[in-house]
Amino acid sequence: MIRTQIQLPEVLYSQAKRLAERQEMSLAELVRRGLEHMIRVYRAGDDDTPDWRLPDPLGLGEFLAPVSDWRELASASRVADGER
Repeated sequence: MIRTQIQLPEVLYSQAKRLAERQEMSLAELVRRGLEHMIRVYRAGDDDTPDWRLPDPLGLGEFLAPVSDWRELASASRVADGER
């Protein structure tokens, strides 16, 4: 194995440490398993072309609100969704 160092935000480190303890494994094992999972999910190293790409936009027509109202409309949408 290769020894390496990483920097983690304190909160992430604490959460990972607790999870490792609950799963009765070392932090190093937890990180290894996490990296193995990410590599499986994203198929790292297979090739340089992604399996997924952004779909083509739908032709929904012209946006009806004037540009000057866009900020207000976006804010209203976030408030409706429970964001502040």
